[in-house]
Amino acid sequence: MSQFPSAVTRRRSVAVDVAGVAVGGDAPIVVQSMTNTDTADVQATARQAADLARAGSELVRITVDRDEAAKAVPHIRDALARMGVTVPLVGDFHYIGHKLLTENPACAEALDKYRINPGNVGFRAKRDTQFSTMIDTALKYGKPVRIGVNWGSLDQELVVALMDENARLDQPLEAAQVTREALVVSALQSAERARELGLGADRIILSCKVSDVQDLIAVYGDLAQRCDYALHLGLTEAGMGSKGIVASTAAMGVLLQRGVGDTIRVSLTPQPGGDRTEEVIVAQQILQTMGLRAFTPLVTACPGCGRTTSTYFQELAGTIQDYVRARMPEWKKTHEGVETMNLAVMGCIVNGPGESKHANIGISLPGTGESPAAPVFIDGEKAVTLRGDTIAADFQNLVEDYVAKTYPRRSA
Repeated sequence: MSQFPSAVTRRRSVAVDVAGVAVGGDAPIVVQSMTNTDTADVQATARQAADLARAGSELVRITVDRDEAAKAVPHIRDALARMGVTVPLVGDFHYIGHKLLTENPACAEALDKYRINPGNVGFRAKRDTQFSTMIDTALKYGKPVRIGVNWGSLDQELVVALMDENARLDQPLEAAQVTREALVVSALQSAERARELGLGADRIILSCKVSDVQDLIAVYGDLAQRCDYALHLGLTEAGMGSKGIVASTAAMGVLLQRGVGDTIRVSLTPQPGGDRTEEVIVAQQILQTMGLRAFTPLVTACPGCGRTTSTYFQELAGTIQDYVRARMPEWKKTHEGVETMNLAVMGCIVNGPGESKHANIGISLPGTGESPAAPVFIDGEKAVTLRGDTIAADFQNLVEDYVAKTYPRRSA
């Protein structure tokens, strides 16, 4: 797949080390996800965290909402280790994080990063005490912190203060603008307080999450101009299915193209019983289709038209995409650079040969009324013509052969 390193100039941010995963600075944009299991259920949470990590989530966040969940965290870490999974775990704290961390030191030590929401870390006189306790714990165990502000749980005292200040202006801003300002101010003030307590800029990641696309673009555009902290991107609730995918892509695509964002999450609402790893795959595809990272070979396929009344090319495209994704864990271990490979499965003679020539390896299937032959192009040149009932298997064999011949074997 072609890469476009000059297409996006990344915003300069401070690098943060999260248990060996670099976030910010010159590091690649990191994909993360979050479990939706009851954290107190050690085995269920460990299994889902492992599934997310194997799908490509480079950080996995888990809810730590009560004592039972906090006590489960070190056991989840142990269970992951037994599975051979070393993904960094992030603890998501709200309301009583200070208490859970201080009363469960094994949890505080087992986590690789803490997420603090300044909107509910404490109220009135308790806010600074409880925030400071969490930062002190992070300092004690050497953990980085994400200060994550959310539109739905914003510090209302701060909002009221900014609204009152705005009302006194000769030309007051609209309420939505003031609320967006409150998000940014909350994040920056909290980061400044963490710095005063001794936490370095290289241990802080900020986020200001909302659910509206245009608001997210506006908030992060402002935040990026006012600090050099590493930034985590994502709509706080993207939605279900195509709506969630489109909203996340629209919002983050604009920001990433502007160079804003060091780690991302696509917060999809899964279908009942659906696969949580879908959000990881979508996040990877956003980054890969923008040329910002490469994770797995992508398959280009035509949408179909009256020339392609057969569904065979659609079935083959899906089969090949599933095949290369299933093979990637092994290929990644053995062949350097294979994730950049681009394949094409096309349905007729109009664009089929041309698109196939642009891919590393592509096949042009016969459309309605065309000769029952499927030419295969490798690096722009016609290599072979496939026929018969074994086209799918034959094409997979050609892909395997291409990988073996093209991508250097990694040293043991």
